[in-house]
Amino acid sequence: METNLCIAGFGGQGVMTMGKFLADATCNATEKKVTFFPSYGAEQRGGTANCYVVISDEEIGAPLGDVMDDLVVMNAPSLAKFLPILKSGGTLFINSSIVSDDISRSDVKLVKAPVTEIALEMGNAKVLNVIMLGVYVGYTEVLEPEVVWETIKHKLSSKPKLLPLNKEAFEKGLVLGHSQK
Repeated sequence: METNLCIAGFGGQGVMTMGKFLADATCNATEKKVTFFPSYGAEQRGGTANCYVVISDEEIGAPLGDVMDDLVVMNAPSLAKFLPILKSGGTLFINSSIVSDDISRSDVKLVKAPVTEIALEMGNAKVLNVIMLGVYVGYTEVLEPEVVWETIKHKLSSKPKLLPLNKEAFEKGLVLGHSQK
């Protein structure tokens, strides 16, 4: 089985970090194959930034395909830009705190997650990507949550004060993701 995911948002929303966490967790703790394909450039600060993650039981022939199984959008410009590449029957995850646009497609599953709002309620907007990662993992079950959390914990080990907040953020996302199945 192969899952193609595109994660898109403004530079600074942690889009690349979210993709790296997912790719590293897959690579380090499973037998699955993974590719991570970031898109850097002038978009980095304030423009649309995106990355692709492919997770597969088999060898991955190309780092990204023409259509995605899942799409995570953290802002409205990303929705407009990337919605056309989401396959029919795919799942669209939106940051419903700031994406209020009508979804022009009825052939996709929609998972709304007010991650910016939740992060602000938690007192730190920087954890919105960890919340959304939890939503994605909780909904798709593409990886075991413990595997993803161990990767987050390892990546943040040089900043131990951030671990409790990020753990809470990830768990809130998992609950939200599970609840929308």
